[in-house]
Amino acid sequence: MLTAEKPTMWRSRYDITNDGGRVARWEPSWWRSGGAFELDGQRYQVHGNALGSRFELIDRTGRQLASARRVGRKRWTVRSGDRTYEFRRASMWRGDQELLLGDQAVGSVRRSSVWRGSAVADLPGMPEPVQVFVLCVVLAMWDAETVAAVAASSGHA
Repeated sequence: MLTAEKPTMWRSRYDITNDGGRVARWEPSWWRSGGAFELDGQRYQVHGNALGSRFELIDRTGRQLASARRVGRKRWTVRSGDRTYEFRRASMWRGDQELLLGDQAVGSVRRSSVWRGSAVADLPGMPEPVQVFVLCVVLAMWDAETVAAVAASSGHA
């Protein structure tokens, strides 16, 4: 199970741990959707489109390892190799995401603390780089939703 937590409230990056040991640090891009993380000595880029609805996981050689489509919709997918993982928003009131097998939830990405911006991902059967990618995509989606809500409430939408 992966856990993502901001080291401080003032930073946008997240430390990602697996069973208590740090495995990666998600560093969102300041100027576009996406960011980067390092896992097992390998650096990965996460590229997103301007709307934040599509993301790609790119390795250091420039090869695409995974892609996420329709992010932010009720149902969305991640494709890696010949596998397609389906997700759905668990509730219209919360941002939690469920990993589906058929129509049955078999995993999830959920907020563990709204105030600290932390999250927990339980994504069985997925390679670790793809698990981290999914977690980073969901964090990026939540961060974009927060920015949009703040802008709307301040009259700058």
